Parts: sequence; structure tokens; C-alpha cells
Amino acid sequence: MRTLNKLIIMAIAVLAASCAAKDETPIIGKQTPKIQNGLLTPEVLWSFGRVAGVQISPNGTKILYSVSYYSVAENKGNSELFVMNIDGSDKKQITKTATREASAKWMNDNEHIAFLSSETGSMQLWTMNVDGTNRQQISNRKDGINDFAFSPDETKLLFVADVKYGQRTVDKYPDLPKASGVIVNDLMYKHWDEWVQTVPHPFIADYKNGTIENEIDVLKGEPFESPMKPFGGIEQLAWSPDGKTVAYTCRKKTGKEYALSTNSDIYFYNLETRKTENKTIGMMGYDQNPTFSPDGKWLAWESMERDGCESDKSRLFVMEIATGVKTDVSANFDQNSNGLNWAADSKSIYFVSCHHALTQVYKADIRDNKITQITNGVHDYSMVALAKEKLIGVKHSMSKPDEIYSINTQSGTETELSFENKEILAQLEMGKVEERWITTTDNKQMLTWVIYPPHFDKNKKYPTLLYCQGGPQSSVSQFWSFRWNFQLMAANGYIVVAPNRRGLPGFGQQWLEQISGDYGGQNMLDYLSAIDALAKEPFVNKDKLGCVGASYGGFSVYWLAGHHQKRFKAFIAHDGMFNLPQQYLETEEMWFVNWDLGGSYWDKANAIAQQSYANSPHLFVDKWDTPILVVHGEKDYRILASQGMAAFNAAILRGVPAQMLIFPDENHWVLQPQNAILWQRTFYEWLDKWLK
Repeated sequence: MRTLNKLIIMAIAVLAASCAAKDETPIIGKQTPKIQNGLLTPEVLWSFGRVAGVQISPNGTKILYSVSYYSVAENKGNSELFVMNIDGSDKKQITKTATREASAKWMNDNEHIAFLSSETGSMQLWTMNVDGTNRQQISNRKDGINDFAFSPDETKLLFVADVKYGQRTVDKYPDLPKASGVIVNDLMYKHWDEWVQTVPHPFIADYKNGTIENEIDVLKGEPFESPMKPFGGIEQLAWSPDGKTVAYTCRKKTGKEYALSTNSDIYFYNLETRKTENKTIGMMGYDQNPTFSPDGKWLAWESMERDGCESDKSRLFVMEIATGVKTDVSANFDQNSNGLNWAADSKSIYFVSCHHALTQVYKADIRDNKITQITNGVHDYSMVALAKEKLIGVKHSMSKPDEIYSINTQSGTETELSFENKEILAQLEMGKVEERWITTTDNKQMLTWVIYPPHFDKNKKYPTLLYCQGGPQSSVSQFWSFRWNFQLMAANGYIVVAPNRRGLPGFGQQWLEQISGDYGGQNMLDYLSAIDALAKEPFVNKDKLGCVGASYGGFSVYWLAGHHQKRFKAFIAHDGMFNLPQQYLETEEMWFVNWDLGGSYWDKANAIAQQSYANSPHLFVDKWDTPILVVHGEKDYRILASQGMAAFNAAILRGVPAQMLIFPDENHWVLQPQNAILWQRTFYEWLDKWLK
């Protein structure tokens, strides 16, 4: 489920479509939408430029980044590259093409940029001048390149490319080239939204005079992934400062073993000997995203302790390379540590972490394991990078999409640099976002965000929505979503109640882990505590309450439909689990259901598992009495569309008003512009019908 912001951003980046045309007129560019009454609409939402791919020049004076634009009419997107000075001045758009530019990075001379482009039909490596002129194609691989990183001296190229995985039907029966059947002998034949027929491998090649040659597959003959699917990128690989070693992340498992484990490791590949060494052997959870210190003496990475737990605490580990001694720098820090960046002196590390539903920038001193918070404010930072004496970060909030900021490392003072969406935001009236702490049924304090409609009038009564978060262990922090956008809900006249119920990070590991094995337990009571508290307010119409959510949030909607005691008048469930025994055998990453549901439904001696399955929403359909909209994507292999279809069918058979929106070509998210607009229109038509 892992509906983390990073995963959504990466999924959106994959969507940025390419076009074969080679003229200089961009097929899709920055839009100036018509905004009426200062209100956010789905069409306005899709006109925002989406900032990503921030890279600091080697001399620390310039910032390279991309912006993706989307056209609803053409049902596609395109990304362009920009360069500006480190203070935000002299901003220039350096590409204006009908093809996608991606993964752009600075060359050492500060005058050239390397990037991937689909101009010739597949993603290949190119270079160009910093002003966008003199584009030169470097690679011409048949199957293209997924991502890349030059060695520190730029004599080598590390790149990621897909290689064939497993045997095709046509390999076994060459005389049946048009047969569509897939012969399956083990698990993990599907993953998120694809039938697994390729895996990414890291390659190393010589780079000289604008050409690459002598490429070596680091995992040649091995059926493993590096980076790891479905969302791993070049951050899972790293060059040592001397260019003699490549560190890579890999879970060296396949089939059933892969499906049951999260145990990935950090491996060192020696370019001279071509030998590989596992540096985290015996560390049983996710170990990933290695980064070498500038002096080459240390390796830092993100580490989870337990196998099978995708939402274990993400620890900041460092290893002294000479001795192999490992240290958990975050041992006394009850938060996650993500997006690690070394300081120039190799003595400290900058990273981002969520605490109390706000994601801030922190600094960890590896000498005394002291961790200091740098930024403050109502926002989420998604990344941070060092630019000499200052930091450059990307942040967003519930009221503003990603923009680039400069951060003073001492004071934490922030200065906006990119202003990509300034013109659109200036025309919009955003609703107030309020932080409330609500007492739960077990007398705990729960942070709940309340988002009010623009031009809120306390003397009026408003229909109100309970938002149920997915994941299930994904933050209800200051995220900006292009689908589950709270300000868009508010602009449609709804108050939104978004609780940080049990099972969410940012409130300590105990709060986070309570949900596992207790899907129908305390976290459901937390939802009801939040909506009941707001329903007491005079401006909330307690007779017009709705409940919405996706993934685990969709499960929550299905469960609450059988237990809400007539609180709600409308439900919307997107990609939710309806039948838990069915889900156990339909999903692909088995470690997830083993951990969160406690095990298989046929293990009658397993009390935790039996409690989980006893709370399956399909067992309570006899109590359904409230209109429900079901949304699902047929390319969602994490939670199959059969779950949504079963829920819809059950509602219809029970005589409950119901509607279903099925996307044959979408996965766990809705990524295509016109499908997204259809989603929004259906979403609000359903709510308005029953709540207004």
C-alpha cells in the first residue's frame, strides 16, 4: 500500500509522456487557467506545474530542476528543464521540446548537463550546454536507459537498464508466437501494475569523448533487482569518491522467497576485481539508499530492523568503511530518517523526518549521534541537498504544491526560490487549515487536521467529510495531492476532518505499530473519535457526514459502512480491501499481509490472524445501509479490482444505493489527466447527491 509522497511523485514522473515530434515548440507547456470566484477546481489543479529533480551544480552556484506540465485535452504530460542561480535569480527554461527530458544532472565543469531524452523513441543519455544548446546523444542502447550517475572523475558511467526475467511462453514453444498465455511456476509473477518480465540491473561502462563502451552488467546472470521495484531509483546506488567502488541496494531473492521478505542489503562492487561483498549481512530488514561521505571514510544508509515490516522505523546507519563498524545514529530518535545528504566535512548528515504530521529538515552529528531540527513551520519537506553554506529543499503543504526553497543551516530561515505556481496561487482562495488535538477512546491525544471551505462562515452549517488515510502506515501530514486534495474538497463546500489515527508515523513507534494485527480495532475508534468531536461543532451539519478513503482508507470505508451506527450519509472507497481472506491470496508481496494481518486465514491457532479476518468488511455487509461509491483500477495488482467489484455487487444485492467507477488502464493510482478529471467529477457528484 505504501502511498507515501515519494512513491506518488515517482509514479507521476513515470507518467510524463513523450511525443515523437522533434520541433522546438513544446506540445505541452505552462498554462494560465481561468479561475472563477477564487476557487480551486479539478481543471485548475491539473494546470499546476510540478517541480521535481532538483540538482545543485558542483560549484554550488546554480540549481537545475524539472517541471512537468499536463494537458487534459491531450491526456498527456511533458517535462521541461530549468536552471536558476542559487538565490533564485536569472531563472531560465533551457528545454522547449515535445519530448520528455528526465534525470538531468550536472557535469563536473558546471557548464554541461547530462540527461535522458526520449527524442529517438527510447530513453537515451544526452548532454547539452547549460543554456540548452548543443544537444548531443551519447547512448544508443536498444532497450534504453532508466537512470544514470557518472563516476566522480566522469571516466565511468553507472546506469540502470532492464534485462529479461524468466522464460516466456514463446521461449518454450517457439511455434506458438501468438499465444497469449503465461505459464506461472512461482510467486511474484505480478507486481503493483505489471506482469514481471524484466528486472532492472546496474551497468558500468567507460565514458570517453562523448561515447560509452565496454559496459558490464554488475548482476550478470542474476535474476535480482537493483534498484528494487517498483519505486527504487538511482538513489539506491552510489559511487565511492575515488570511483573504485559502487554500492548498490539489492534483495537477492526471487519467487516465494522474495514475496515473503523485505530483507534487502547494501553490496559493494569493486571495479578492479569485479567482486561483490555484502556489507549489511545479518541486518534483516530493508537496507537501502547508500551514500558515501565526501572523504570516502564512511557509508550512510537507511535501515529497517525487522524482516517483513515495510513500515519499521527507518534508521540512520553509518559504517566506518575501514573497520566495518556500524552505528545506529538515530538510536535515540523515535522518528524516521530519510533522504540522507552528507555535509562537506563528512561529520554530519542532513535528512528529512516527519514529527507530529510535519516533515522537517534535521541534522545528525555522527560523532556524538546528536540530532538537531533545523526547520519549523506547517509544511512537509520532501528532499534537501547541500549547496556550500546553505541547504536547498523542496517543500509543500496542504495549500501549496512543491516549490524550491533555500534554507539557512543555522537559523532555519527559508526563502522561496522557484515560484513556479505563483500566478495560479495568487488567484486562489485557500481554506484555513487547523491543527486540533482530539482525545481518543483510550484517553490519548490525536492530532487531527481540519480544513475549512474558503470564505468559511461559522454561522452556517457545512457537510463534512471524514478522510481515511491509506498505507496503512502513511502520514496524514502536510501533503499536497493531485487527487485527494483537501483544498479541492474544501472549495466544493466541505469541511474535511483528517485524523492521524493509530498506525501513522510521526508520533513514535508505539503509535505506529498499534495497527498491525488490529485492522478493525483502535484505529477505527480513532476515526470515530475525530468525526464525533467535529460533529459537535455548530458549523458542522451532523446529518450530512461523509466518509472517504483509498487503499487502507478504502478498507476503512468498507469496515465503517458496517459499523458506523448511521453517522454517515455517503461513502466513497477507492482501491480498498473488502474481503481479507481473498486479499491474502490475491496480493503479491506476501510479507505485507503476513505482517499486518498476522498470517494466513487458515492458521486457526494464530489468534492475531483470526482476529484480523474476523474484522473483514465482507462479513458485515448485512449492516450496510448507506449509499456507497466504489472506485478501482484493473491494473492494480496490490489490491485486485475484484475486491471493489465484490463490494459493489454486495451493495446492489443488499439494495443499498451504489455506483462503481472502474478504470481498465489505471493501477493503484489514477494518473492519466482525463481519468483524473473523471475521478474528481464522479467523486463530487456522488457527495453532492447525498450530502447537499
